[in-house]
Amino acid sequence: MSTEIEQLDDHIDYIEFAVSDIRRSKVFYADAFGWTYTDYGEEYCEFTDSRIKGGFHSMESPKTGGPLIVLYHSDLEASLEKVRAAGGTITREIFSFPGGERFQFRDPDGYELAVWRKT
Repeated sequence: MSTEIEQLDDHIDYIEFAVSDIRRSKVFYADAFGWTYTDYGEEYCEFTDSRIKGGFHSMESPKTGGPLIVLYHSDLEASLEKVRAAGGTITREIFSFPGGERFQFRDPDGYELAVWRKT
């Protein structure tokens, strides 16, 4: 079984977060979602435990706002508690929308993300 992620034309392929403290971000996302990392020097690491790859870098200041990145988890309540325990700030408690439920949170650098599940 290959762990490589297939590249598809016209699909989001990679996401980068500018963060103020790479170590803190790694701990937060590892605690909240179980992500692991490959380090590329002091200013960059890559996460691969997602459907798409991404990275954290400290080469510029964090820029919050922009597109909402949405993660999936079948046990939304457990995911919310893991985010809260990891130090995330819940900005919207679990709510329903057509086809699912989700909550939103801010990570330690102020990025807002969401976690959803099908209903």
